[in-house]
Amino acid sequence: MAGKEQRDSDSEAAPPTLGVGMAGYAFMGAAHSQGWRTAGRVFDLPLRPVLAAIGGRDAVAVRAAAAKHGWAAAETDWRTLVTRDDVQLVDVCTPGDSHAEIAIAALEAGKHVLCEKPLANSVAEAEAMVAAAEAAAARGQVAMVGFNYRRVPAIAYARRLIADNRLGVLRHVRVTYLQDWLVDPDFPLTWRLEREHAGSGALGDLGAHAVDLAQYLAGEPLVGVSALTETFVRERPLLAGASTGLSATGSNGRGPVTVDDAALFTGRLASGALASFEATRMAAGRKNALRLEINGERGSLAFDLERLNELSFHDHTEPAVSAGFRRILVTESGHPYLDAWWPPGHALGYEHTFVHQARDIVHAVAAGNTAPAPSFADGLQVQRVLAAVEESAEKNAVYTPVPGSAG
Repeated sequence: MAGKEQRDSDSEAAPPTLGVGMAGYAFMGAAHSQGWRTAGRVFDLPLRPVLAAIGGRDAVAVRAAAAKHGWAAAETDWRTLVTRDDVQLVDVCTPGDSHAEIAIAALEAGKHVLCEKPLANSVAEAEAMVAAAEAAAARGQVAMVGFNYRRVPAIAYARRLIADNRLGVLRHVRVTYLQDWLVDPDFPLTWRLEREHAGSGALGDLGAHAVDLAQYLAGEPLVGVSALTETFVRERPLLAGASTGLSATGSNGRGPVTVDDAALFTGRLASGALASFEATRMAAGRKNALRLEINGERGSLAFDLERLNELSFHDHTEPAVSAGFRRILVTESGHPYLDAWWPPGHALGYEHTFVHQARDIVHAVAAGNTAPAPSFADGLQVQRVLAAVEESAEKNAVYTPVPGSAG
């Protein structure tokens, strides 16, 4: 009888489940799967994520992904996925050209939605997604966009320092995001190099993160930009078979690259602070170099994703003879997210941002928080900045206001 009583007690203590259905299974699908698998094993969650079903067009590949990543079922039609009774939240990890259609359908089907960045391929699509999210919020549904770098503990701690006025009035924001996987002119023409699928190139892929982080950390929007973009390699070998992550094999034919290889732009925040951005996939030797620095009247901070457990902080109110940048090792239990992880000094990595993302949206669903950060409205703001960047670049760097931004 004691064993039965213990089992009954354990059953009563177990949190309700949250069935997750994920559309897409490649690079981001694997990263999100890791987050969903791990979140409930690290954090005490009010709902227990259950990997109900994963969807993709290739039946063989999606079944293999389901087996590899722990999903209970596989679907080849996203329409079936978003209407399954055992799915309460839909995670959209497909290329950008299908974000709007899948997310809106999921919201209309009564599901919560997490959608990868950038939110859409156009402002019009993003506006439609926001409208659907607002209608769904009235029914108690949650919609969040996946800017996972907000969930790096050092970045979340940087936001806390800025919100606590440790930097004072902000003057400058600088963000660069540099990669090199397209340096080889014979790298194949994957979907990320085709406007109809990706929307834009380095601008949307990397620049979206840079813009979101600048606005998140500063706590205010960009109101205008001046930009240059360039496509250095205008034709590439056609893809032979499927791509895997950022790797692919080419064939003998060649096709046009219809997105940018690099984007360089300046901007102004609503307060008047100045910002600069560089996003490229053509920086030889830079694998995933996301770097930022923010300068204010009272201090500065700097971050490098390749040293993601560290934050550099300078307190300009200290005496000049001893002042300077100091390294903060962001591994203490008092730092964001870290009360559930390892003892101080034991570092986290890239994959943990997706665990934290899963944690946050589960809490939002359980709390009935229908405006989680970053919301679809936040994603729309980023989309408007990206559109203004492209418009400015088309006009040879003419300063271009960001529609809908205050200032």
